[in-house]
Amino acid sequence: MINRKGISFMIVVYLILLAVIQAVTEFLPVSSMGHLCILEQYMGISHETGLLPEAILHLGTAAAIIFLFRKDLKKIGLGLLGMFMDILGNLNLYIHNKRTGARLGYARIVTGTYRKLGALLAVSMIPTVLLGLTGRRLALLSAESQIVPGTGFLLTGIFLLVTDLGKPDGKKGPKEASYDSAMWIGICQGLAVFPGISRMGFTLCAALLCGYSRKFAVRFSVFMSLPAIVGAFFTEIGNFGASEMTAGLGFAYIFAMIIAGFAGCLVIRSTLAMAQNVKLRYFAYYSFAAGIIVLVLNYAL
Repeated sequence: MINRKGISFMIVVYLILLAVIQAVTEFLPVSSMGHLCILEQYMGISHETGLLPEAILHLGTAAAIIFLFRKDLKKIGLGLLGMFMDILGNLNLYIHNKRTGARLGYARIVTGTYRKLGALLAVSMIPTVLLGLTGRRLALLSAESQIVPGTGFLLTGIFLLVTDLGKPDGKKGPKEASYDSAMWIGICQGLAVFPGISRMGFTLCAALLCGYSRKFAVRFSVFMSLPAIVGAFFTEIGNFGASEMTAGLGFAYIFAMIIAGFAGCLVIRSTLAMAQNVKLRYFAYYSFAAGIIVLVLNYAL
């Protein structure tokens, strides 16, 4: 960690730079985590407070997602609440039918686009949570390496290029999407716990290969990032009490989160439009270049 005896001007500058990088790369199929970890190493920032800096920066860009998609997210939230209430109602009906011998009908749980989308997101989070929790320690070790992010960039590039060459032309929206496809996409998101592996890149490619339309695939990838980001933050929040954490450093992290949020609001529409319209092969070429540069510098320096 850079000089704990007060927060220097340079650490604030570094955190602002990281916040901007996070805002730009988070909404593209390139690894924001990989960019952050590599830059932190060259800036001399270690991970004595775990992955708290990355989790906080991701929380900032999550705020931008919530702001942009607030109407859709509200409908999804209401849909999930409605499903929960219907499940409780059906449970009461089941108990009533068992006791009285009645044959009262049960309410249909998944009805409408937003309830289906909420159900898909809930299913996708199951493997994401399991992989995220089991891979957390390895992810922390990987953040101190250049080989893992460099390799991750290359793997992301391969997945993007293979998907692009396959020319997926899916038409599926939330109504046509299946729960098993949501599970596979959730697995891909869980693998992105390692720096260099792009969360959006892997989930976008998986969704396209499952027959999702490009527009819905991008939106689904963005929506499913929110619970993952919030969950990652709460797994790291205990590091605020680490001995290496100072009040000044904590305020610097919060300031960087705000910068990431504001920067994310400024760029999110344009970067999501790029993710939706630009051919995946160009993001693959960028990932290949990033991975090669990182690995060459690792062995050259």
